[in-house]
Amino acid sequence: MRFSTKKLALSAALCTLLSGCFDSGKSTSEDDKTAVLQQSEIRVAMMQPPRTGLSPLSDDAFKLSRWSTAETLVNLSDQSVAEPMLATKWKQVDPMTWQFTVRRGVKFHDGSELDANSVVNSLQKALDSAPKPRILDGIEWQVRALDDFTVEIQTTFNDPLLPSRLSSPQLAILSGAAYQEDGRVVPTKAGTGPFALTEINGTTSAKLERFDAYWGEKAKIDSILAEYVPNGFARAAALRTGEADIVEAVPVSQIAMMEPSELYEVAMPRTNTLYLNNKSEVFSQFGLRKAAAQAINREQIIKTVYENHADSAKGLLGPALAWAQPIRDANPRMETMELRRANGEKITIGTFTDRAELPEVAVLLKQQLEAAGFVVDLDVREYAQIENDALAGKFDAFLLSRATVLDSGDPVAYMQSDFSCKGSYNLGQFCSKEVDAALIHADLQPLGEKRQQAIIEAEAKILEQYAVIPLLHERVIQGESERVKNAQRDPRERRLIDQFTEVN
Repeated sequence: MRFSTKKLALSAALCTLLSGCFDSGKSTSEDDKTAVLQQSEIRVAMMQPPRTGLSPLSDDAFKLSRWSTAETLVNLSDQSVAEPMLATKWKQVDPMTWQFTVRRGVKFHDGSELDANSVVNSLQKALDSAPKPRILDGIEWQVRALDDFTVEIQTTFNDPLLPSRLSSPQLAILSGAAYQEDGRVVPTKAGTGPFALTEINGTTSAKLERFDAYWGEKAKIDSILAEYVPNGFARAAALRTGEADIVEAVPVSQIAMMEPSELYEVAMPRTNTLYLNNKSEVFSQFGLRKAAAQAINREQIIKTVYENHADSAKGLLGPALAWAQPIRDANPRMETMELRRANGEKITIGTFTDRAELPEVAVLLKQQLEAAGFVVDLDVREYAQIENDALAGKFDAFLLSRATVLDSGDPVAYMQSDFSCKGSYNLGQFCSKEVDAALIHADLQPLGEKRQQAIIEAEAKILEQYAVIPLLHERVIQGESERVKNAQRDPRERRLIDQFTEVN
């Protein structure tokens, strides 16, 4: 929905200064702007720079998906239903065998043709990668081509979610030339989407051009220029000054300086979460984890930082998953009334600047936890500079804005990644045989009510250990200039520009 605004006392001079981060030294003359219009180019201010050179085997895959350059076998509808993309149909032959029919007449951007062998190659590269894409945590497949346009996948268990797993952007199908001998994946001119990635300029920008041989409807614009602007104030300024046409994640604090008609609020399956390091000297102690959880005042954070444009978290899964709360209400967690306090224990909380609200949240968390007896230091950097330390368990706690259904439209993969003993994104260094068993059980359930019930039961087991403290569920503000039509406002952050996006 469109955003209403209220007056805030903010510095226009600061935002104007920060907008220079976006233009990267380019001229902003009227002649340049006219040329952009004539070329039908959309300029996008992306929130985070790539971490792995835009490899689809990392979270960078979601950029490739948002730019409509890399495609998967299966698409996920707005209702999280699997539907055809590069595969036209599929069937489960027996409990552990699936067959997918590959779309004919599809060309990669380098001119080679899509067939079963290229699909097998991409999926096998993902299976063999280290670390594996999140969606493949705990998954072992045998993938082979039955003929030129039929791919068979054999699983180790009856997996009702398999078609949805294949919709993950991290399982995009690229041409063989993308996969280098040294293990790197270079997606330049390697996808099948309506836009071909033509330039990768490190952590500065990327350029895409319309692919006229696209198998579907041709794109309505000629090119996309994506520039990485980690500073939220600079992103907002770029939209306000006309330097960007589409902006990811406009900070709440900048709303008052923007045109209301250019701001759209998107309810997100994204939870602002404080991960407690279960192996740190302090938070290895259950009592101190509980003391930290009891110290949190969610309403203060939501009102002060998000100006009430967020929802208080009662669990890991928020209002974007409408089925979660009714099940949770039917089986409420039992809380003991005993209050816990710290006794001067020192902790360090890490977080990052890419999402403008997180440093502000961290400051409030510091105040709240110090009031409960902790001594708190903050370590705040850009995400690319702090991720390795976070994964290595170098913080007592880490504040993260976490998408909960990013990969398959189903939260089990996220929960396995973050809370299973062997999870690839286990920031809390958490390991519980009971939780692992609950997650395995949930993953074996068919889609529908049984699976949803099992997911909420697993969530309860995670929360009763105080392994993590969910704070709030976000609503992201997407900025679009009035000359843009049909930009995608995707809660799962998979789509931003597609072949139907156009400019006046």
